[in-house]
Amino acid sequence: MTTVPTFLNYIDGEWCASRSGATFENVNPADTRDVVGQFQASGEADAQAAVRAAASAFANWKRLSPGARAKILLAASAYLEQHAERFGEELTREEGKQKNLAVDEFMRAAQTLRYYAVEAQSYGGETFPNDDADMAVYTVREPLGVVTVISPWNFPVSIPARKIAPALICGNTVVFKPATDAPLSGLRLTEAFVQAGIPKGVLNFVTGSASAVGPVLVGAREVKAISFTGSTSAGEQIHRAASMSTRTQMELGGKNPLIVLDEKDIDRAVDLTIKGGFSLTGQACTGTSRVLVARGIRAAFVERLAARTTALKIGNGLQPGIDIGPLATAGQLRTVLDYIEIGKSEATLVCGGQQLTQDAYAHGYFVTPAIFADVPRNARIAREEIFGPVIAVIDVDGYDDAIAVANDSDYGLAASLVTQDVRLMHRFANDIEAGTVKINRTTTGNLINAPFGGLKQSSTATFRESGRDGLEFYQQIKTVYRGV
Repeated sequence: MTTVPTFLNYIDGEWCASRSGATFENVNPADTRDVVGQFQASGEADAQAAVRAAASAFANWKRLSPGARAKILLAASAYLEQHAERFGEELTREEGKQKNLAVDEFMRAAQTLRYYAVEAQSYGGETFPNDDADMAVYTVREPLGVVTVISPWNFPVSIPARKIAPALICGNTVVFKPATDAPLSGLRLTEAFVQAGIPKGVLNFVTGSASAVGPVLVGAREVKAISFTGSTSAGEQIHRAASMSTRTQMELGGKNPLIVLDEKDIDRAVDLTIKGGFSLTGQACTGTSRVLVARGIRAAFVERLAARTTALKIGNGLQPGIDIGPLATAGQLRTVLDYIEIGKSEATLVCGGQQLTQDAYAHGYFVTPAIFADVPRNARIAREEIFGPVIAVIDVDGYDDAIAVANDSDYGLAASLVTQDVRLMHRFANDIEAGTVKINRTTTGNLINAPFGGLKQSSTATFRESGRDGLEFYQQIKTVYRGV
């Protein structure tokens, strides 16, 4: 009989159980008989202890030089790279994505830590000329204090890395709550910092439900900033619950369009749709979920897309050659299947949309990727975020119509245009209402050194993540007038 490992919180420099002793289990979505581990079902007391530890550690961490903080980030980065293969396999077991993508995610997290270790050291204040020869005017950037990081299950190590790294290098202390559906990868990220010698209290790790620990992590007076990635509804609740003096950074949902207008672009558009829509089993906030196709080429596009889609290999992400893994949770499977039924009443199901339950699929959350055509513009599958392998193909009458349909959305996270027309490329960059604009690229993916964020209900209209801009959220500016 296999022993199920138990994983602990990390609070004030110690690995510890929850105050109540309660735990929860996490299972492999490809085979629910495989229990990944037991994790701490933390409560209010645990969250309070983590916030207090972070607040107590802030003064000393703030005073530490940027170079000393950078050494810890670099050591943590090296630890992640050293163990990426093993940690990637764990990520696949807890979340379902293919192992090569999981290993790549740990390598990307390591790269993010290295980037901020270097970038932040050249990010300082300014001096301002003035008419008083006896006065110098300049700004200094200072950390905020305690930062709460709340991360999702679909990128359980790379997303918290791009929040925690800039927070720490700027001199803040952190309380990190991972998603309960994929906590082990977040624990490994925390472990990397512990192995790197991070002082006690500077980074604290707490697992548990949002309802149990969220009120403290959002509402405690010591918390000066909250960085959250997840659903729009959850982000709105956090934003409303935070005090007026608490900064919030919310990266939320998307309903991302890809536009194809010319017959000569069909093959490229099909390839980008497959990669953007079905990578990670469609569970990416920037995933392609709407394809806006010129009416005259729609039949050819759908035929080629369906042929490619039905050829995709579905299975356990630990097996080689798999194109699509399981959905991450039983709840996500139910949501996707519900939307497929809704889609059948609204549009034409071209292929896919079946739950797989036989043989190797019997104990997992598998569904065949679905393509819908003849999708009305006001259909629910055309407007609501599904977060699964479901693509709605919508007919449009040329470029202007495509832009109107693409922008007629509550979301504005990512969008892509497939074209060889340079004039349309320039127009699209100006016309589309999205924070991430792609041309001849998938809607998914972003550079570590470039800012990331959305418009409308895809993000709060505050601070961007990633790149140099990602440091802004974690610092406040003082203006100093110094006489002689």
